[in-house]
Amino acid sequence: MDELHFVPRSEFTRLLTLDCPPVPKTEVFAALCRINTLYMIAFAGSGHIGTSFSSMDIVSWLYLNELNTHPPDEDGAGDVFFSSKGHDAPALYSVMIGLGLLPFEKLHELRRLNGLPGHPDVSTPLIETNTGSLGMGISKAKGMALANRMLGRNCRLYVMTGDGELQEGQLWESLGSAANRGLAEITVIVDHNKIQSDTWVKNVSDLGDLDSKFASFGWHVDRCDGHDLGALSEKLAGAKASKKPAIIIADTIKGRGVSSMESTSMKTDEEFYRFHSGAPDEETYARAAEELIERANQLLSGVDAGPLVVEPVARPRRTPPAEDAQRLVGAYEKALVEAGRQNNSLVALDADLILDCGLISFRDSFPDRFFECGIAEQDMVSQAGGMALKGLLPVVHSFACFLTPRANEQIYNNATEKTKIIYVGSLVGLVPGGPGHSHQSVRDISALAAVPDLTLLEPCCEREVGMAVDYATEEASSSIYLRLVSIPCAIPFDLPADYRLEEGRGVTLIEGADAVLFSYGPVMLAEAYKAAESLREGRGVALKVVNLPWLNCVDDDWLRAVLGECRSVFTVDNHYTAGGQGEMLAAAIAGLGLSGGVRVTRFGLDEIPACGTNEEVLRYHGLDSESLASRIAQTLGQGFGEIPNQEVTG
Repeated sequence: MDELHFVPRSEFTRLLTLDCPPVPKTEVFAALCRINTLYMIAFAGSGHIGTSFSSMDIVSWLYLNELNTHPPDEDGAGDVFFSSKGHDAPALYSVMIGLGLLPFEKLHELRRLNGLPGHPDVSTPLIETNTGSLGMGISKAKGMALANRMLGRNCRLYVMTGDGELQEGQLWESLGSAANRGLAEITVIVDHNKIQSDTWVKNVSDLGDLDSKFASFGWHVDRCDGHDLGALSEKLAGAKASKKPAIIIADTIKGRGVSSMESTSMKTDEEFYRFHSGAPDEETYARAAEELIERANQLLSGVDAGPLVVEPVARPRRTPPAEDAQRLVGAYEKALVEAGRQNNSLVALDADLILDCGLISFRDSFPDRFFECGIAEQDMVSQAGGMALKGLLPVVHSFACFLTPRANEQIYNNATEKTKIIYVGSLVGLVPGGPGHSHQSVRDISALAAVPDLTLLEPCCEREVGMAVDYATEEASSSIYLRLVSIPCAIPFDLPADYRLEEGRGVTLIEGADAVLFSYGPVMLAEAYKAAESLREGRGVALKVVNLPWLNCVDDDWLRAVLGECRSVFTVDNHYTAGGQGEMLAAAIAGLGLSGGVRVTRFGLDEIPACGTNEEVLRYHGLDSESLASRIAQTLGQGFGEIPNQEVTG
């Protein structure tokens, strides 16, 4: 099927002007928004269908029937809704677009530069707070409520949370003081769809008697079917009447609205839910769209309205990864299993990302040595600390954006005990750019660089991944942080056959005498390599390109030898320039005291990373090969064109 379909603005206008009761009108509205949400994710090529569909009825009801001022008054006195989990942003966007609160053309701009971010961001009109990193929502609502009271504003705050999110400690920390302060203007709705990122919540960290747990903190607690809008309306009325902050546990179905996507359709032996993230293939989309349109027409018929009109759009054509693209997480999965065979004390811990972190093979090979810790990074890291104290070699896994900042204190605490732990952060760096800054890990090097006896490295290809795992598990005497890029990458270079991983030392990929360029990892090293080739062919500029996988240490003798007589150095970081490898190298070069001095120019991020396609994001930040070539040439005085977006830092 070469076409996608969306519900145009005119159909929402037609629906909203119908004279019919709130429940059936909202049911139709939610049905139309599901069609558009599916379209947005398919058009973007990524997103979170399951959680968007499970929360759609709730969000639609709130916006059509509960929130008293949208857009808010100029003094900020309008009611507030936001989703703490943030993965359901496509649902929220489709509702806001359907109501005319966002321009309709934004429907086609999910996860695009200057469009709608993959997770909520306040740069989007009417988005109340940035979310996507879990557990923060109720705390944010408390702050808003206290500010409103000080400023004399009388409004309500509605917060959506996920049930997997309830594993984060901050959420439970937020409850007690809200009750103590009597913040009855806050209503929290738990989208209780029973499935977190990978699998069933009950199989990871059973939530137990949620009603009693929440009530024990002094909250008004109620429960209903989250797809029964009449029941939801009653529970919301009860929350308003209460003198306590309220929590409504809304029992929902992940993927609600498309039978093949609903969690209730999973087979008894099916472990993992398939529609948490990602875009549907052509066949799956066609079946889902047909089912959603048919359901919308049934609901329209029930309110005596004519059939739905949808508009077609050509399916975007995306270039698939090259056949020889390297997949570092896959290489890591194989290497970890082999390391497990060699070392019976090696154990793996995971934070609800077993698929994304490449842990299926290890779990299946060593089920007694795999520990699923759920969405609780601090707990996981401290468990690893306890294991290390008792003689095990823990390997700890999560997305780097959650592992390194959220559990930073726990990582430092482990370091003070002088044990050996391997931390593996995936989804590192600037790309993929679609999820947005909550998931773009570009400050983890700076967060960990000063932790005692913790060495940081990022491999650039599958072969170097194997070397890194061998080094971490067999050679290193202290802890290691392994940084893994998650997307398939075309690698334009080959490592020399005799290359071996030695701490603080890298390898030259291209010889050159005009300047030395250091980088690491499959994304930035590839762009740097292509930039050097372009400069050599187009301008006769000879750059020495060096792969240095070590991020917080460098061998002085090796560095002096690599620099030779060259006094112009460039570094390219998959990270903020502040605290990245370039900053470390600049300090090390200064310490060498080389005659004549060395000019170090550092490229990396100097602002919050943009959201968009990988190509858009690299170009925006001036880190694609063309931009790097231009910036390097200008710095060297070659006049190789304009510098996009950023000034060179040095």
